[in-house]
Amino acid sequence: MRSLPRARLQGQKVSLPPSVPEGARRRILETALRLFASQGFHGTSVRDVAKELGLGPSALYSHFPSKEHLLVELVTVGHETHHEALRAALLEAGTEPAAQVRALIRAHTLTHATHPLLAIVVNEEIHALPPELAAPAVALRDQSSALLREVIARGVAMGRFSPPEPLVTAAAISAMGVRIPYWYEPGGALTPGALADAHAELALRMLGAS
Repeated sequence: MRSLPRARLQGQKVSLPPSVPEGARRRILETALRLFASQGFHGTSVRDVAKELGLGPSALYSHFPSKEHLLVELVTVGHETHHEALRAALLEAGTEPAAQVRALIRAHTLTHATHPLLAIVVNEEIHALPPELAAPAVALRDQSSALLREVIARGVAMGRFSPPEPLVTAAAISAMGVRIPYWYEPGGALTPGALADAHAELALRMLGAS
């Protein structure tokens, strides 16, 4: 994450999903998100977050008991948003494995392109949490990964896909989306929708879709 130029990270839009209600907690989370993404969790203090908001640290502690709980909230929101997007896409895709893969990869891509800073913090900083705090988000991440693996396995069984190694291919497909915040420039000629279509097409080619 911190290999990204600081100027580029600061230029990224701070975007939280609508599931986070408006109000003081959302403003605190937005500020923490920007700082965690640009400075890292360990490089950011509660005092840093409070200073950005024009508050004293005690005001933040009335909403979040610790810096770790700020990160827990961001990581949980990120994984919940991603998992719900995947599930909704899968439910609307029908029963054909190729259509299901296309739907899953489009949702995966759009989530990472729409919330790049949140994706960076979710993927890079979750390791700063103690296992007991990270566990719910890790469980959601595993469930999301399983959705793609299960569709690929069914496609292979039906003769629709012929990847050389299904698990490796699934990991490579997922990694394409995870890397989006590190190179994708919003507002350019490549729209999020076009990017999602391109990733879906690449995924099907990697799977050897018939």
